[in-house]
Amino acid sequence: MKTGTKLGILALALAAACVALWVYYVRQVAIPEDRTAIVVVLLSALALGIAAFVKGTNWFGGVAAALAIVIGGFLPFTIAISTQEVAASVIKVGDTIPRFSAPDGRGETFESSSLHGHLVLIKFFRAHW
Repeated sequence: MKTGTKLGILALALAAACVALWVYYVRQVAIPEDRTAIVVVLLSALALGIAAFVKGTNWFGGVAAALAIVIGGFLPFTIAISTQEVAASVIKVGDTIPRFSAPDGRGETFESSSLHGHLVLIKFFRAHW
């Protein structure tokens, strides 16, 4: 097996493991504030993918390397182009939610006041982008 093929497979495995960890964080709504380690691992996968092509690879290693390059560059790119700031008035667990109205899934107006007197769990999806 060519060295580039091994590097391509390693790069894809590294990128896939990092994506699996990222999806775990997203599902737990626990994305770490400091994403440096994740970015470093993904950029390492990207670099290994490029190195695979430089060293020479067969078709399988080339596909793995190309996927690793795409995956390894996506999240760092999105982090670089968009910042997320936490608002000064964050709602915390146990706080009373502010009154609001918004369209629901059927297009009808939902009023937060209809929740008065009920315990409610509101889960907002927060990924990086």
